[in-house]
Amino acid sequence: MSWHVAPITLDNLDDLPKRCRRCVFWELSETLGKQAVEFGSVELEKEAWVSEVLLEWGSCGRIVHVDGTPAGYVIYAPPSASPRAAELPTGPVSADAVLLTTMQVMPEFAGEGLGRMLAQAVVRDLTRRGVKAIEVFGEARPGTEPGCMIPADFLRSVGFKTVRPHPRWPRLRMELRSAMTWKEDVEAALEQLLGSITIPMQAPAPRDLVPARS
Repeated sequence: MSWHVAPITLDNLDDLPKRCRRCVFWELSETLGKQAVEFGSVELEKEAWVSEVLLEWGSCGRIVHVDGTPAGYVIYAPPSASPRAAELPTGPVSADAVLLTTMQVMPEFAGEGLGRMLAQAVVRDLTRRGVKAIEVFGEARPGTEPGCMIPADFLRSVGFKTVRPHPRWPRLRMELRSAMTWKEDVEAALEQLLGSITIPMQAPAPRDLVPARS
């Protein structure tokens, strides 16, 4: 089984599951979201949102393919790009954090560790971009069908901590300084490893191969 993680762009946006491709829960306020559903423009609104975030902020998601088949995805963006975040009871998101909006792994690929892989991809991307923290609204009572929020238990299992409890939608946070510390530890280990390697000296050339001095 081979897998590949790529940034979400307008070119691969249609690889998202149809339900998610047509969902604008995070992208629009509740009122505008209802209007988009009423006028049948949710796919256009989703595409416009991704385009705007890409142009103004940069990469806002990752999609993983397994053997060429879309297997899961994750989306994240600045809080200002997600109006629904301000309407939730545990909002708003902290000013120094990026909002992780949604993550989903297709049922047929469950149990393969793809959710954790996507979470690590988000941490790597945002750490490189100098972001201080990630926040996310968890689902404390997830149903049997995938929803627009990530199960809170999964978020805690990958390192998020609750910063504002709620019986249904707690807000969780991950500080990215720990990720930077991990990076520094890896670099230090590599430096120590390279420092312990002894390069053997070359044996002197045989005397009869040494050119005579003039």
